[in-house]
Amino acid sequence: MNLQLISQDPDIMSGVICFTGTRVPVQNLFDYLEGASSLEDFLIDFPSVDRQTAIAVLESAKTKLFTDALAA
Repeated sequence: MNLQLISQDPDIMSGVICFTGTRVPVQNLFDYLEGASSLEDFLIDFPSVDRQTAIAVLESAKTKLFTDALAA
């Protein structure tokens, strides 16, 4: 995952992985999408995360998934 998109700091949200420059856990994005919420819902509820960053995190996760699957 692109480390510029995410950060982990023990002093911010107890070290939970967050979108860089925010206190929004990346897990929240995945939780929204796993439930009945859309990316748009997430962006409305967490305005400190911009669309480009959210999509980049999803694309990075997708790339990692496919890379790992091909390596297996």
